[in-house]
Formats: sequence, C-alpha cells, structure tokens
Amino acid sequence: MKYIERIMEKKLESAAKSFKAVLVTGARQVGKSTLLKTKFPNYRYITLDDPFLEEQARENGDMFLALNSPPVIYDEVQRAPELFRYIKMACDDSDEKGLFLLSGSKQFKLMKEASDSLSGRVCIVELAGLSMREISGDSFNERFLPTMEYIRERGKTAKAPKNIWNIIHRGSYPELQNPDVVWSDFYASYVKTYLERDVRELSAVQNLDAFRRFMIAAAARTGEVLNYSNIASEIGKDVTTVKNWISILETSGIVYLLEPYSPGALKRAIKTPKLYFRDTGLACYLTRWLTPEALAYGAFSGHIFETFVISEILKSFSNLGIDYRYCVSYYRGKDRKKVVQNGQEIGVESEIDFIIEENGVLYPIEIKQSHKVSADETRAFTVLDKIPDKRRGTGAVVCMCPQPGALRDNVLQIPVWYI
Repeated sequence: MKYIERIMEKKLESAAKSFKAVLVTGARQVGKSTLLKTKFPNYRYITLDDPFLEEQARENGDMFLALNSPPVIYDEVQRAPELFRYIKMACDDSDEKGLFLLSGSKQFKLMKEASDSLSGRVCIVELAGLSMREISGDSFNERFLPTMEYIRERGKTAKAPKNIWNIIHRGSYPELQNPDVVWSDFYASYVKTYLERDVRELSAVQNLDAFRRFMIAAAARTGEVLNYSNIASEIGKDVTTVKNWISILETSGIVYLLEPYSPGALKRAIKTPKLYFRDTGLACYLTRWLTPEALAYGAFSGHIFETFVISEILKSFSNLGIDYRYCVSYYRGKDRKKVVQNGQEIGVESEIDFIIEENGVLYPIEIKQSHKVSADETRAFTVLDKIPDKRRGTGAVVCMCPQPGALRDNVLQIPVWYI
C-alpha cells in the first residue's frame, strides 16, 4: 500500500535536529514504525517485539547498545525499560542530536519512564490514527481554533468528502485505507491481539471474555460522562475493577478521558470526565454498527459524530507536537439560571461540548450532527463570562453544514471537514 504522508513528519524532523532522543507514542497500529522507517531510512531499525532482542536489552543493556549503536530506531521500547538508563548514558557521552528514535504503544507508562530517565534529552510526541486531512492528502497543518483567521486559512485547501460517514465508520488506522482490507476482519484481529498482548501485559486480567464485554460496554458510552457504577452493573464487576480497566484502555491509547472545566467561579459544575474512543471504527465494531449507512441513521450517530469531532480536533494539536491535555475540557453544570412559568428561578443544567483554552481565552464549541443549526444551541457559552481573568473568545457549532458562516456575533457554524 502507498505510504500516506503524515502531518507530524515536520515535527519529527525538527525534533531530531534539536534533541538527542525522540519518543513517538501512540496506540498499536497507528503507523509509528512505518513513519520512523520512512522518514529516517539511514537509521538502523531494531524492534523489541523480537523476544531475543527484548531479552538482550533487558538483561545486558550496555552490550545491547554497543551492538546496536546510534543512529538507531528502537521500536516497542517499553518492553525493555531497563534500556533507558543506558540510552541516558549514551546521550550524555555525545553532543550529537537525533541519536535515538524510540517508539512504543503504552503511552502514559512509557512517557513517565522516558521523562524520568531522559529529562532534558528527549522530545515526546504522540502519533494518533490518520486524520481527515491525512486521508484526503490535505497538507494544511494548523491546530483547530474556531476563529475567523483559522476559517480563512483552512478554506484555501478544505474539501468536503463525498460521504463523511464512510470515513467515520472505516476508522483511522492506516491499514484500513487499503480498500482490499476487510473492515470486520481487521478489527476482529485488532481486538484479539489487543486482548491477548496489551491487556495481559498491562494488568493481571484473568478473564479476557469479561474484559471484552467491558470494552463493548465502554464503546456504547463513547461521548458520555463516565459512570463507573453504570458500567460495573452492566458487566457484573465491581467499580474498582472497572476503574482499573478504564485505566488500561487509556494507557494503551484506546480511549481518551476529557476532563471537565470546573474553576472556582463555577460552583455547580460536574467534575467527572467524559469518555471518548480514539478510533470511531473500533467503537462501531464493538457496538455492532456494521455499515456506514446503518450508523448514519441509527441511534448511535450523535455520540459517534461527537467522538469523531473531538478526535479530529485533538489530532490537529498532537500532529504539531502540542500537548493538548492541559488546554482542552468540557463543561456541564447548573450555573446558568432560567425562569420557569411560576416565576421562580431554578438551576438548569447546561453543557458545552468542548472548550479550548489558549492565552487566557476560552473558545467554546458545540457539536451537532445536523446540517442546520441555530444560535440558540450556544446559549450555554455565556456561562464562561463568569470566570475572572479569562475572556470568552469566538465560539462555534461544528456540524454538517455545507459552508462556514456566522450564527451571531462571536459565534460561527463550521463544517466538520474544516477541522
């Protein structure tokens, strides 16, 4: 299959010129190895998926490094955490940049090990699945912001896809861009491999069938506020087990937990994260939405559309090497008041699907799968005006509309394919 150019390529090349080591994290099968081997063909490639090499790296790291000296790519480096101390020593003994290119699929654990061992020596970037831009061959590489400046620049290259539901349902793994790959076969193999390898390595899960049922229950709740008790009740496990298993999904890059925005000024805000699957194709497979047509007209379409939009926005940040974890959130709470018919004021729950914070400005975003939206759907945005030392920036409704436009002053409608 033809190599699909990745937006992260420029960031990687820049990082290799500035740091002695570069670590690429991300879920299994998102294209980490292919990206590194393609962009750095002069580097020797070593994969610790090889049991012999893994054993060598774990038990005799200095000899392993001597036999596999830089410039080198170490793939699945999390399999031999003992190797980091020797990589650190090699970095300290040399003034050269780009000595080690590392990759691994256990994101948070791996990032912590690398940060602790290689502080100041490593640049850590996260590679996600393919974005809409990459699938369509669009070279636009700015992070998404709901501003007029962004819309003007994005409009120069943005093209509406023939059927957005085909993209959402197919998923973002590079291998699936080959039309000869059978969708159901790929995901069946992916889930089986994930359960038998990653889950067993990350936790002492004895009953893989129970974990599979848990994955299905979690996928059915993508786009929802995370309710551990609800999932535990459905699969017949205790809440502690569900929390541990959610952590496994998060650690291995299967799900993302979007934290709530809850400053002190908003006293009635929900403080529970929302759960999102990082790949919509996997969520569809687990919940048995087997065709794009069934998905588009089914009860799951709203949740999966929101999941897709969130994922695409996050990719626009991570593909530039931007750590988005501290600048994105959502809001749900009862801080906004509404007068009811009897004249009494009661707290009415409001929600903002997504908030981007940058330079003290809060950009609120609502996500709707409809083709036609109204300004009334953005009334909750005003709750952000209560927050001192912050300014509410341009808001937007990301939807299926054919063209961007203004819904009211400071609120835009933006087509999903403009992300």
